Amino acid sequence: MEKIEAVVFDFGGVLIDWNPRYLYDKVFKTPQETEYFLQNICTSEWNWLMDKGKPFELSVKELQSQHPEYSEQIEMFDKRWEEMIGKVNEDTVSILKEVSAKLPVYGLTNWSAEKFKIVRPKYDFMNIFDGIVVSGIEKQAKPEEPIFRILLQRYGLKAESTFFTDDSELNIATATRLGFRTHRFVSARALRSELEKNGVL
Repeated sequence: MEKIEAVVFDFGGVLIDWNPRYLYDKVFKTPQETEYFLQNICTSEWNWLMDKGKPFELSVKELQSQHPEYSEQIEMFDKRWEEMIGKVNEDTVSILKEVSAKLPVYGLTNWSAEKFKIVRPKYDFMNIFDGIVVSGIEKQAKPEEPIFRILLQRYGLKAESTFFTDDSELNIATATRLGFRTHRFVSARALRSELEKNGVL
């Protein structure tokens, strides 16, 4: 087994909390209404297309035409997007800092280019990375393979010596298939343990 030469972090769910329920629980009267809206109207599949580069304005207008009864709430996905951001996971950021003192660290995130340029200056931990690959900029998104290949090629990495952590099973499955050393993120403590086992920390 090759020695790990670089570590790649997902952002949402690993380093920073993001959940549309933080917004829509304030908008709708009951949790059931929120869940219906997110499962049937502003779905994760719809959001993924914006992560992959589709403009927010176009996406919102198209969805409003399909669901005019939710026109106002759909627009909030764009106009009040920052209310979906939760807290920074300081324990994971501490791990990021420790790893960065020993190895190159990279970010691989599904994030709209429009929104990423707004939030990046607000979070100091993003300055720790040696490089960040953003889905909305590349017009490619996890769990599809091309964005992983972009990461490897851009920074001269070998999958077999690159450790990748992400909270999504689908993203981990793709990375594993491509040869990455993978860890599905569930907690900072478990991530630290896995990095210790692999000789990174």
